[in-house]
Amino acid sequence: MEKKNILNINDLSISFGKNEVIHNISYNLNSNEILGIVGESGSGKSVSSLAILGLLPKHISKITSGRILYNEIDLTVLPNKSFQNIRGNKIAMIFQEPMSSLNPSMTCGKQVQEILLQHTKLSKNEAKEETLLLFEKVKLPDIKHTYDKYPHEISGGQKQRVMIAMAIACKPDILIADEPTTALDVTVQKDIIELLKKLQIDTKMSIIFITHDLSLISEIADRILVMYKGDIVEAGLATSIFKNPQHNYTKALINSRPTLDTRLKTLPTIQDFLNNTTSNEVITTQQRKKNHEILYNTTPLLEVINVEKEYISKSGWFTKPNTFKAVNNISFKLYERETLGLVGESGCGKSTLGNAILQLDKATTGQILYKGIDITKLSKKDTRKLRKDIQIIFQDPYSSLNPRIPVGEAIMEPMKVHKLYKSDIKRKEKVIDILNRVGLSEDYFNRYPHEFSGGQRQRIGIARTIALQPKLIVCDESVSALDISIQAQVLNLLNELKVAFGFTYIFISHDLAVVKYMSDQLLVMNKGKIEELDDADIIYNHPKKDYTKKLIQAIPKGL
Repeated sequence: MEKKNILNINDLSISFGKNEVIHNISYNLNSNEILGIVGESGSGKSVSSLAILGLLPKHISKITSGRILYNEIDLTVLPNKSFQNIRGNKIAMIFQEPMSSLNPSMTCGKQVQEILLQHTKLSKNEAKEETLLLFEKVKLPDIKHTYDKYPHEISGGQKQRVMIAMAIACKPDILIADEPTTALDVTVQKDIIELLKKLQIDTKMSIIFITHDLSLISEIADRILVMYKGDIVEAGLATSIFKNPQHNYTKALINSRPTLDTRLKTLPTIQDFLNNTTSNEVITTQQRKKNHEILYNTTPLLEVINVEKEYISKSGWFTKPNTFKAVNNISFKLYERETLGLVGESGCGKSTLGNAILQLDKATTGQILYKGIDITKLSKKDTRKLRKDIQIIFQDPYSSLNPRIPVGEAIMEPMKVHKLYKSDIKRKEKVIDILNRVGLSEDYFNRYPHEFSGGQRQRIGIARTIALQPKLIVCDESVSALDISIQAQVLNLLNELKVAFGFTYIFISHDLAVVKYMSDQLLVMNKGKIEELDDADIIYNHPKKDYTKKLIQAIPKGL
C-alpha cells in the first residue's frame, strides 16, 4: 500500500536579513513514517522545521520563496488564527531543551492539561484523567506524584517525557522532534528513542526527527535527509545512507565519531573529508601497552583514598534530617600524562567527585593526595595556590565566560591573579600564542564571547584553562554539547595539548564512545560507588557488571 504525502516542502528558501540560510530545499513527509533530518549546527535543519510551524522569528527572518503544504493547505500564507488550530493540535513539536520549554511556575500535569483544554472539548476532570493516561503512555514513574511536581523536581529524561506527553496530547498527524536526546545519558536516550518508535507504531503519526548524530538517527528513521549549509546534500533510505553514503559530508558525519573497535590517532573532521586529507593512522594495542608500562611505573600524581561526599537535607522543622551519599568510598590512583575516564548516568556522582578533587565542594571524609600532599587539609591560601595546578574545562563555555570581557582579557585574567609573567605586554604575547595553539587567531583577542560559535567558545575555555600551565585538568562534559565534527576537533586538540604540555586529564562524560577513545583507565560510577575500574579497552570488550553492560549496549551503533 502506497503511503500518502502528508507534508510537502517545495523549493523553500529562508533569509535572515540579506543572508539566505535555506536554499530552495524540497522534500516530503509520508503518513505513518519517521523522517530523519541530520546535520550540524547552522545546517538549517531546525530553521526549516520551525518554518513548518510558523515559528520563525518575525521581523528578522523571511520565507523568500517556496511553499509548505500540509494536506494541501499552504502554511506559508496561513493567517495566524488559523495556524493556532494546527500548531500543537495537528503538528506538534518537542524541543531540544525541555527545561527552557516547560513553564517553571506550573506543575507538569497542569502544563499538559492546559494543551488539552485549549484544543479539545474535554472538561477539567476529563483533561486531568487524559493527562494521567498520557503520563502512563510515556512511561513516567508514579504518574500521580509527577502530575503535581514542578519541572525542577524531576530528571532530564522525565522532563523530556513530559514534553512528549504535551506534544502527543492532541494526537497530532505530525510530530517534530528537534534534538530531543542531545543532553541525555545514553541509557535515557535509548529509552526516549524506543518510546518515540512505539508511539509512532501505536498512533500511526509521522515524525520528523532532527539530530546531528547519524548513528542515532539510523536507529529510528525510515528515510534520512542530510543537510549542509542550507542545502539537502543527500537523501534516501536510512539503510542506504548509513551503509553506503555518497556525499563526503555524510561520510564525515559517520566517521568523525569515535568508534568502539579502533582507536585512530587523530579523529577525522568535516574539513578533512571535504578536502580528502583524512588520516587512518591507528594506535595499536602494542603501542598502547608500551605507553601504559611507562605510565604506570611512576609515582601517582593524584591519589583518592576512601573519599565520601555526604549531603544533608531537612524538609521540615520537626522532621529528622536525611543524609545522602553522592560519593561513597571512592579510591583510585591517577598518573602523570594519563587520561582517566569517569563515566556513569546523571546523578551517579561523577561531577561531585570532580568538584571534590578541585576543592570546589570539599569531601566529607577521605584523603585526596596531590603530589603526596593531602589537599583536603590545605589552608585557604594554599588552596588558592593549588588552583594554578588543578584546573577545569566546563561543559558550557558560554556561561563560564564573562559576556562583558573580550576573550583575550578573559584568558589573561587568571595569569594576573596568579602573578604569571612580569607585565601585561608579556601576558598578551602569551595569550596570542595560546590562541594560536587552540586553532584561533590573534584577531580574536578583542572579540566578545557572543561573537563565536559553540566550538570556538569551547576552544576559548580550553585556552583559559591552559593559560596557567596546570598539571591536572578536569574536563567536565566538555564536548557533550558540541556537533560531531566540532567534538572531533576539540578531542584532537585535547590530545595534542596533552602531548605538548604533559597534561593529565580526568575526563567526565556520559558519552561512552568518546570516553573510551580518550581514556587510558576507565572508572564506571553508579549511585556514588565504583562499579568497575580498569583499562578502558578491557572494560568495553569484557564488562563484568550488568550496569556497565547496560551502558555499553545503549550506545548508538547505527545499522
